[in-house]
Amino acid sequence: MEGRASVTVSARTGGSTAQGRVSGVHGELGAAGRRLRRETATMTVPVVIESKGGALAGDLTVPDQPVGVVVFAHGSGSSRHSTRNRAVAETLQGSGFATLLLDLLTEAEDRVDARTRQFRFDIELLAGRVGTAVEQIREQAAVGGLPVGLFGASTGAAAALVAAAHDHSIRAVVSRGGRPDLAGAALHRVQAPTLLIVGSRDEPVLDLNRQAAQQLAAPSRIEVIQGATHLFEEPVGFQK
Repeated sequence: MEGRASVTVSARTGGSTAQGRVSGVHGELGAAGRRLRRETATMTVPVVIESKGGALAGDLTVPDQPVGVVVFAHGSGSSRHSTRNRAVAETLQGSGFATLLLDLLTEAEDRVDARTRQFRFDIELLAGRVGTAVEQIREQAAVGGLPVGLFGASTGAAAALVAAAHDHSIRAVVSRGGRPDLAGAALHRVQAPTLLIVGSRDEPVLDLNRQAAQQLAAPSRIEVIQGATHLFEEPVGFQK
């Protein structure tokens, strides 16, 4: 698992930004964040998670009176700016869930990976960072004590499942066009109910999802989106 350190945050609403600092692993968002939670329907908090490998940028969005928090694990070659993940996050926010969209690679690692693809299939590394993000975000005053779920796309789905295998307090895992097979033996240790969403035209990945579902110890279901390809690149498939 990745190491933990301090987190610096700022919360933005309207045209103003309120600053706060998390001093140490078990700190809180601070008075600014608590005030924003009371005064606004939704707050967005840029978060910097310090892992062993360096700083990881994220965006934490908290609706009024959140019922849970969903941490996103993006796929290979993507980032927290994924338009599809952000669309899913907005839907979840509308249903009362806080969301954390997170870069799983540092800026330096991302530059290396763009040339060599060195990190995008390092599932243990990515899973450790998902786990670190979950641990640190739980200490934020705005979402402290809320149940946590994971949402992974592509290789991020494997990272989410491995993280859930290590942390049995994770309440649910959702995979979108994911590669749960890359979680390997960790599938046998996952206790969180798991939903595997796959496009009907993404036949190789659909087959891999079916094989992975047979290995999952947790309750699982495969949802096949008719007419969709890998990662639901068609607007209609994605809306479904």
